[in-house]
Amino acid sequence: MGRLTGKRCIVTGAGSGIGRASAIRFAEEGGQVLAVDVNEAGLTETCAQQDGITMMVADVSEETAVAAYVEKCLTLFGGLDVIYANAGISGGAVPMMELTPEHWMKVLQVNLIGPFLAIKHGSPHMIAQGTGSIICTASVAGLRANAGGLPYSASKAGVVSLVQTSANALAGTGVRINAICPGLIETGMTRPTFERARERGTEDRIGQLNPTRRYGVPVEIANAAVFLASDEASYVNGHALPVDGGLSSTLPFVPPRK
Repeated sequence: MGRLTGKRCIVTGAGSGIGRASAIRFAEEGGQVLAVDVNEAGLTETCAQQDGITMMVADVSEETAVAAYVEKCLTLFGGLDVIYANAGISGGAVPMMELTPEHWMKVLQVNLIGPFLAIKHGSPHMIAQGTGSIICTASVAGLRANAGGLPYSASKAGVVSLVQTSANALAGTGVRINAICPGLIETGMTRPTFERARERGTEDRIGQLNPTRRYGVPVEIANAAVFLASDEASYVNGHALPVDGGLSSTLPFVPPRK
């Protein structure tokens, strides 16, 4: 029996990267999974890789779309036990003085308001049954500077605060809310970093600043999400879990030459 057997799950941003890996791992662990993304082709590919996944195209930054994906999960599976609000955008590497309020709003709408809406619309159904797990993707960029652009980093810091404040707002309801803070993971979002390193022949140096001395892959974040979604994490609440090879444990330093 899988760790998520019997659990009705939603994973957003499931058309690629961490979201795809998480939807697949949730299904492998026995969960019924509704995969949500704006990218229909990506969702189709995710569903083709694993049985037990149903897809829905939706924009997580729109409240009507969030309410609709929650309702679809209830209709399909008869309930809702887990939401992994993972969908996000990087916002690019735009210099501070060139940023506009519109750019900020787009990043915040997807990365921070999207998870808030997932909590707002998903938690009432979990409260009614007395149990549930909501997971949000934050980032090491929300813990320390220089791991992402300004709007991205601020949005992810907001996610950390969101799970802390929401966990306390729902105290005593049986609903747990946690965040995962990925380090450098090879996904579509980080592809330019990896492509530049490979062009320079420095791929072996990617991730060298963390104690594990390598970058991560999406399934390593998905495995953490499975844990937080499962009953094994029944006493984990209001926590932002770094999954970063130890990067956030250190101050900046120059690694010794080998």
